[in-house]
Amino acid sequence: MALYCIGDIQGCDEALGRLLDCIGFSASRDTAYLLGDLVNRGPDSAAVLRRCMRHGAAIGCLLGNHDLHLLAVAQGVRQPARRDTLASVLQAPDRAALLAWLRQQPLARVHEHAGQRLLMVHAGVLPDWSVADTLARADEVHALLRSAELPAFMHALFGNQPEHWSGALAGGDRLRVIVNALTRLRFCSASGRMDFASTDSATPPPGLMPWFDVPGRRTAGQLTAFGHWSTLGWIERSDLLGLDTGCVWGGCLSAVRFGATLAQRERLQVRCAQASAPL
Repeated sequence: MALYCIGDIQGCDEALGRLLDCIGFSASRDTAYLLGDLVNRGPDSAAVLRRCMRHGAAIGCLLGNHDLHLLAVAQGVRQPARRDTLASVLQAPDRAALLAWLRQQPLARVHEHAGQRLLMVHAGVLPDWSVADTLARADEVHALLRSAELPAFMHALFGNQPEHWSGALAGGDRLRVIVNALTRLRFCSASGRMDFASTDSATPPPGLMPWFDVPGRRTAGQLTAFGHWSTLGWIERSDLLGLDTGCVWGGCLSAVRFGATLAQRERLQVRCAQASAPL
């Protein structure tokens, strides 16, 4: 049995199929986790979702910011953006089934492998959060995504404020901070103030740093896999794996295969045709 993590796919189903063939993935034997942004900007988001659904529990997924955007557009809460490529889902004969499946996917996961723990998020983890905090706060959002309160929740979801986490936050402000951290975070201050003004850069603005470099981060030392940051590219440290290598922009679709322990890793990649151009 093999364990894999795979970076952002963004509707590039052909590349995902080639990568799964390249790694010899077997749904009866192996487990793969897709780190969010399954849809949008690429040519066939619906095919990505159908492929994941066919593989059942063998492929576990996370929700990214583009996946939440799709749910909001489907609910009529947001208008499609100019560069969106979501029509294959929104106009699909099985639209209802695709969206219902997407709503079941969480914002954070933990997998136990050889007695070790792997934390997975799409974007980042705030420095004050432990692994248990991260999972509990993701579960708050997930419960609403699966509920009849989805439309009201979606109306409260989008925006950049508040910038800081506080346990005293409630309602839409609390949910918005959780979602922004788990699906949008790249840079923050040493105190955990999130920044969303420099989204396309790998170079931190003055006074900011990548979320994973904040001194005293409570999840430091915990192996964490994430995507979301194509300009950062592949990053591998003893306790960190960044796997968004810009598939939709003409980069690679990347996977890591874990060996007998989480420290034993193999990088596997397929080149991708450019499906969208960065701004």
